[in-house]
Amino acid sequence: INWERTIQFFTDEYRVPILPPEIAASMALAIEITCPILLVLGLFTRFAVIVLMAMTAVIQIFVYPEAWPTHLQWFAMMLVLLCRGAGTLSADHLLWRWLGPKLG
Repeated sequence: INWERTIQFFTDEYRVPILPPEIAASMALAIEITCPILLVLGLFTRFAVIVLMAMTAVIQIFVYPEAWPTHLQWFAMMLVLLCRGAGTLSADHLLWRWLGPKLG
């Protein structure tokens, strides 16, 4: 990763109000690496989806408002995961099966 170039993108093209480019870039990097891994594992799926939906909303509103068809498609796919969860072949399912009896 060329961090200087990333900061330059967040300074020029991906500018987000209020956040300095360094913080916005760090947050975006953390979200874009962590959340997809959580989704693939099916771990904390709804949390990861909410974070990605928030990031998509920020991108839509502040960075690329003309890209609404793409963002709408992303949002629709994430909405399915938010409403239905990760399913039975997920770490979430196993975690709740294990924790369920212990939580009462």
